[in-house]
Amino acid sequence: MNRQQRTKLIEYQSRAFTEGTVEYINDQWVFFDHETDEASLLDEFLHQELEVFRFKRWKKGILFEEGKVALGDEVFHLKNQDSIRIRKHLVFSLERLLEEMNDDAFYQFVTTLNSMQFSVYDCIYCYNQLAFFNEKDRKSGVNFIVFDNQDHICNVQHHFCYYEKMSDRFEFTLNSGKRMVIEKISS
Repeated sequence: MNRQQRTKLIEYQSRAFTEGTVEYINDQWVFFDHETDEASLLDEFLHQELEVFRFKRWKKGILFEEGKVALGDEVFHLKNQDSIRIRKHLVFSLERLLEEMNDDAFYQFVTTLNSMQFSVYDCIYCYNQLAFFNEKDRKSGVNFIVFDNQDHICNVQHHFCYYEKMSDRFEFTLNSGKRMVIEKISS
């Protein structure tokens, strides 16, 4: 699995975006989040990627000052009540952990999480023990990750041992009591 395949798997996760509409109020663009009904200034997302719903499909662009969105070679202005979605950021420690996992462990972890109706964007807490090791250390320990998809909570314990052999064991536990364990050992 190359970097592009990993990126695609992450990019197409459910709940990867915050969706809402925009309105021009008091000389400022305001974003209204559909999920929380909270309002925030669109300027908070300047120079970030967002998607605008135009002509019955989502178009990817970069937000600039005064409600300008650059879509490839063209620049257009937002209009009142435009539907937009803004890509969420992964919890930093989870992002680092995913980068450090080998391809097989990464794929098994993400696809199992998805099969339980969770997305990596549902992460509300991640303790990444791997971040505390040097390159030449024998790496062994446990990472703790908590996900909330609004219906259930999932706690994941990632037991790892990276030395002569690489061992990854994931223990998924839902608040309903359902459990799942997967293990990947490679030489």
